[in-house]
Order: sequence, then structure tokens, then C-alpha cells
Amino acid sequence: MSITASIKQDFPGDQWDKFVVESVNGTLFHTRKFLSYHPAERFQDESLVFWREAEMFALLPAVRGIWNGRDTLWSHRGASYGGFVYREGLGINNAYELVEKLVEHARQQKIQRIVLTLPPIIYNRRLSNYIDFALIKHGFQYLKREVSSIVSLEDNIDLNVAKFKQTNRTAFRRAHKLGVVVRESQDYATFYEILKKNLKIRHGVQPTHTLKELLRLKELFPENIFLFGAFVDEEMVAGVVMFDCNPQVSLAFYISHNEERQEYRGVNILFYEIIQRCIVKGFKFLDFGIFTVDMEPNFGLARFKEGFGSSGILRDTLYLDL
Repeated sequence: MSITASIKQDFPGDQWDKFVVESVNGTLFHTRKFLSYHPAERFQDESLVFWREAEMFALLPAVRGIWNGRDTLWSHRGASYGGFVYREGLGINNAYELVEKLVEHARQQKIQRIVLTLPPIIYNRRLSNYIDFALIKHGFQYLKREVSSIVSLEDNIDLNVAKFKQTNRTAFRRAHKLGVVVRESQDYATFYEILKKNLKIRHGVQPTHTLKELLRLKELFPENIFLFGAFVDEEMVAGVVMFDCNPQVSLAFYISHNEERQEYRGVNILFYEIIQRCIVKGFKFLDFGIFTVDMEPNFGLARFKEGFGSSGILRDTLYLDL
């Protein structure tokens, strides 16, 4: 059965999102609901639906625009991850066909470059590198290979704590003794001020989302996006915004603390509690996010995450010039 491709156009968003939820590798970032938080004028949508006979077989959220002077199809500029989302039973021949149809579509549309950022393999319920292999065999090259820190979740919190470095165990226990309390919070405004100040001090940058966008995402995904705060006498001293991306993985999207309250070790106790929450909810992995930018490692950030027993996996971006 051959595969055909069509531009999404008026394809129903709820049907698209249902497919993502039922797929073996889709994430929150692949859904129309997530991508809809972007203003309509920000991107030119060029998402694709792939059919096998009359059955929807795969999706590719994508936008089109000029990048470095080239007309580019990008999956997806408005999300952390893109790439193909597909059903159970993807064979190597299907992977080849999907890539062939993507390249064929791009040539027909006079597109000059394709860029795909693939989710790390931990997001896949059926571990497979068929798509990666097919992309390479069709001439795609690595644009960059970032490293994301991940924690493999054990059967109980004690087994995970056993993998912590001693300094991290001491830190979260100190926070306990100092009376730091961790709870879910709706006070995104206070957390956002902590985040902005922290990012400016440490990196001289602004958060990826505005506060308005972050609140909009929480409104769209009340069961997937959570703010957990560490509090001392009702003062938020640290916070983490978690994105439950799919049944496999919960992602720590924003992590920040008040520099003036470092002695309370708010982030350390937060991740003790978050790891415990992830275990209870049945996730396989906690994704700490990348510690590289354009393949340049932040060794201090890597060491901090490794203190919780994390290891590194690749988040790949590939491209093809046509």
C-alpha cells in the first residue's frame, strides 16, 4: 500500500490531535491545540497529512518561511520538537516512503530546504530509529545535535534518590529541615518574575514565552502543564513549570529560583518532589531539557542535572538542501 501526502489546509484540528494522542511518538508539541497559541500571522502553516490508502498514517506539523535566504519547510519553528508522528507498525519501507513523499512535496512546492527537529527517542513508546535512518539515506545531514538531560524513573523514589550525588541528597534534606514546602501553584506571575530576573542575571536572555503566552498554554492544557513552587513562609523561592508531553515523558520546561534565597535549596527539594510525582503518575522518564546551545555545552548546568542521576541523550535537528 503506497503512501500519499497532502497539505493539511482545513483538516480538522480535533482529528489531528486525536491522531497525535493515539500515535506511538506524538507529544504535546505536535498538537494543533499547542501550535494554535501562536498568533496566526507569526507562521505560514504548511503541515502535512500522510495517507495509506484511505487511512491517515502519519502527520508532520510544519511551517514555511525564509531562513538564511532559502525558502524553508521547518518542523516546527513554534515548538520544541517536530518531525513525523506515526501510527503503530511503522516498518522501514514505510519510513522510506514517508521521507520520499516529504521530499517530493517540497520539490513540487519549490521549497529549497527542509529542517526537522526530532523528539529524543525516549518519547517513542516503540523505540525505533527507522525515520532517522531513512532521513540520512535520503541525503539529510545533521544541522546540530543538542544534548538533553534525562532521568530514568525507577519503581520508587528511594531508588532514584540512590542515584543522586551526595550534595543533592544533602541539599533537599536541608530544605526539608528548613521547612520549605512544595506544592502546585497558580501564581505564574510571581514565578515569571523570578524566571526573568534569573535568566537576565545568568544568561542575559528573556524567557521563550511571554507571561501571557504561558498562561494561555496553561489554559489550553490544564491537565498537562503545571507550576510547582517551593515556598518559605508563603514566599515562592523557586519554581518549575512541567509539561507532561506524552505518557512516556514529563519535561521540566522552566526551572528557576530566587538568587537571594539560595540557602533554602528550593530547586533541589522541588526535583525530589517532582521525581516522586512522575513515578506515581507512571512516566518512564523526566526530561530536564538541553544543556547545550548550538552544540556548546554548559558544563555547570550539566553537572547540576547529573546531580539528580541524569544522563544525556541526543535531540537532533536535520536538514536537506534541495
